[in-house]
Amino acid sequence: MQRPLFNASDTALLDRRPCLAILLGMTATLIDTATLRAQDESEKDSSEVADSASRADGAVSEVSKAASQLTFDAPQTQRWRIGLVLNTPVTCKRAYATFPIPTEWPEQKVRIVSQNQDPGVTAWTTRELLGGARQVLLQMPHVTAGQTVELTFTIEIERSRILGPEDTSALRIPVRTSREMKLYFGNSPYIDASDSLIRKASQEIAAMDAESDWQRVENIYDYVRDHVEYTTSDLANASTALREGKGDCEGMTSLFIALCRNAKVPARMVWIPDHCYPEFYLEDESGKGTWFPCQAAGTRQFGRMDEYRPVLQKGDRFKVPEDKSPVRYVSEFFSCDTAGKRNPSPNFVREQLDSE
Repeated sequence: MQRPLFNASDTALLDRRPCLAILLGMTATLIDTATLRAQDESEKDSSEVADSASRADGAVSEVSKAASQLTFDAPQTQRWRIGLVLNTPVTCKRAYATFPIPTEWPEQKVRIVSQNQDPGVTAWTTRELLGGARQVLLQMPHVTAGQTVELTFTIEIERSRILGPEDTSALRIPVRTSREMKLYFGNSPYIDASDSLIRKASQEIAAMDAESDWQRVENIYDYVRDHVEYTTSDLANASTALREGKGDCEGMTSLFIALCRNAKVPARMVWIPDHCYPEFYLEDESGKGTWFPCQAAGTRQFGRMDEYRPVLQKGDRFKVPEDKSPVRYVSEFFSCDTAGKRNPSPNFVREQLDSE
């Protein structure tokens, strides 16, 4: 699966409408650059983006909950450059852009190393989206034709392998659903859990022998891998992968999540560069829950994950002000008013610099 960055030819994203309505509707307050300069720069750089562990939705609680069930092993550190470089052949007014950035998870630590902000970027802030994604929002009131404007971050990401629990006998499917967990049930874009074919498959899996709830989820996992052959394909519904018996990592992951949700097991997408995989949620006898990963497409990994690519976001049903409908993946966004017929060329950057 190749999850492309923003392409300037994508007219659905390159919205030339005025930005005023978007800016008025934002849930976050943009930070004035003049005020920021009066602060300690190194402190601001770290707190605005790298402090995502303490402010990302659910991240702190997930770290503490996961610690008792999962082991995080052999961490590796990478550096990534993420942000926006805008080149424009025409004058842009009221330019507004967003791009996602990694946040902290139990298996991942994030730290800002440096920041490159041109004066043309007059304000920026971050926005947390319910479910597991974080964005940078920025505004550029006036960009002259031929000018290049940049806001990029060099981010250090420490990612660990995830080792599963030795004893799974006490793990249970949640009996009660909290408001937070309701996001991981029902339908999401391309996860049509209510489809009749998926419901029929769920009933078939439920009739299989299982000594524990862990094994019940593993039966779902094996069913997907036995009934869907991995292949490169266009983005399609989970039911399409089941009906056709083939799909890529998105199709296989979507099907696993849809079947889990039918079995009353919370499940969600995990997005990493060029790939995705699912997580499912079980609780221990005391009601403490943990998200467990598995590899729907690729090497068999259930309840563990040998993966070092950074987590970009977790979830599959996000609401962003720039889109009227819920989105499966939080992409980049750019909007501006132009003084001519030609379009600007926003280049959203996400590139690995080095690794240890």
